[in-house]
Amino acid sequence: MAEIGFYHLTRTPVEQALPALLGRTLDAGRRAVLRCGDAARVKAMDEALWQSADPVWLPHGSAAMGHGALQPIWLTDGPDVPNGATYLFAIDGVVCPDAGTFERVFDLFDGSDADAVAAARRRWVTCREAGHTLVYWQQQAKGWARKA
Repeated sequence: MAEIGFYHLTRTPVEQALPALLGRTLDAGRRAVLRCGDAARVKAMDEALWQSADPVWLPHGSAAMGHGALQPIWLTDGPDVPNGATYLFAIDGVVCPDAGTFERVFDLFDGSDADAVAAARRRWVTCREAGHTLVYWQQQAKGWARKA
C-alpha cells in the first residue's frame, strides 16, 4: 500500500506549489510522474515547471518530448510511467486506481474550489477503504502543516 498525502492548496495555485514538492522529490533521489487532467494541462504544467524560480531546474519531459525512460519527472494525462517513478503526483482531480504501485502519492487539490474539495473527500474515502496510509496536509503561509 502507498502513503497518500492529500495536499490542500489554500494560498497558491498548483503551478506555484508543485515545484518545491518536485524539487524535494529529486533531492531524495526519487523519480516522479505528474498526472494531469488532459493534454492541454500537461502542456501548461510543462511551461510552468520550466519557468519555476525555486527550484530553478526541474528536469522533466512528456510524450511530446519523448525519451520517457530518461526523464526524472514525467508529465502525462494517462497511466504511463516510462521513467520507473516511485512518486506519483495527481492534479486536476485525477483518480489513480494504481496508487498502490507507488511508494508515495501526492494528491493536490484547490481549496478555494468547493467541487474540488468535495471530490478530494471522496478520493480520501476510497483510498482509506483500499487500506492506504493517508496523510492530510494544509498549505500555510510558509510550507505545509500536517493536520489530523
